[in-house]
This record gives sequence, structure tokens and C-alpha cells, in this order.
Amino acid sequence: MLAPVIPLRPVIRQTAGETPLALSEILEDGVNLALWQRQLPLHIAEFGALLVALNEPLADALVIELANEDAVPNLQGLAASCRDLEGYEGFIADVAWLVSAFACLLGAKRIGVRLRLLDKAMCPRFHVDHVPVRLITTYAGIGSQWLREGVMDRRKLSQAQAEPHERIEQIHCGEVALLKGTQWHGNEAYGLIHRSPALKADERRLILTLDWLA
Repeated sequence: MLAPVIPLRPVIRQTAGETPLALSEILEDGVNLALWQRQLPLHIAEFGALLVALNEPLADALVIELANEDAVPNLQGLAASCRDLEGYEGFIADVAWLVSAFACLLGAKRIGVRLRLLDKAMCPRFHVDHVPVRLITTYAGIGSQWLREGVMDRRKLSQAQAEPHERIEQIHCGEVALLKGTQWHGNEAYGLIHRSPALKADERRLILTLDWLA
């Protein structure tokens, strides 16, 4: 009689690289974070810094429909109040490139786009996202924080006193991260544990997120 086949638990890991190809690692089993360690082009960094300095409210959300992989994302209306600022066109071109790359990598037809200027932590507690995969990048200010597997007991994610004070990893400004959530098939119990960074009274951050909707 043959012994039953016991499925192996995937080895949960995170990957990083200095080219956009690093993002494709998110498709691998067990990878719940793929990080592109990019440096923002100067004109885009300066645009982000200008937005932060102006400190005007910004909380835009769009749903992008893409008929095919070659479709150009329609970002009309995104940060429309900033269109007269120097560097706006280059910034929008960068966002459009990220949307197209995200769609091509995942075969996504509908993508949720959110652009926010934050003066406090949006999600201050360590948590996992209940989505298949999310792209996060910070154009100005400090980036999101995350934990390697085993640093925190997943059963205590809602408990502030259980959060670690050491071994916290940081995504740097300009870097592009793909985070697997609990709705990715095979990753239901291994969504990347992460949080928004705490901000001081005079700190702000400009953050873009993309969600795979369909």
C-alpha cells in the first residue's frame, strides 16, 4: 500500500533585486515579497518633495480597465490638482509604467490605483492584506515596514504588545514592492506581515498602491 503524499509547506521567503525583473519573483511559490531596489529619477523625487512641501490634501483613487496588455492606462484625474507643478508629467508617466508592468506581470484587467499624501500612519499595526497581491511604493518620505517569517506570531497580529521592536525591515523611498496577501492561491496563511511607519509631527509621505481587482 502506498503511503499518503503529504504536501510540503512552502519555504516562505522574500526576494530583492536592482532591476524591474526582480518583481517577477512574486510569481514563485513561497515568495511573499518581491522588491525592486530602485533609485527614483531626480525629477520624480523632486516632484514628490514639492508635493510634500505644499502639504495640500491628496487622496485619489481610480479603477483602471485594460482591454489588453498593450492598452495605455488612463490616469486622467490622478493628482489633477498638481498638474501645473514642475515634474507632474514625468511622475504620471512613472505611475503609468508601474500600472502597465503590474498588469503585464499578473495578467490583470482591472487595477485599483490609490495615491495618498499621509501625515500619519495609515495602518500602524502589523497586519496582512486580504488581497491577492498589492504593489506599494513611496515617492516621498519613509517607506513601509515588514517582518520576515517567524519574527512575530501570526496569531497575535492584532495585539500591540506582541509586536517586535527589533528585526523590523524597511522598504526605502522609491523602491517598488509587491506584497502577496491571503487571497493568493497557496499563500492563504502566509501574507506578508507589514505596517505603515510611524511619522513625526512634521513628517509626511507620498504613497502609491496598486491592487489586482480582476
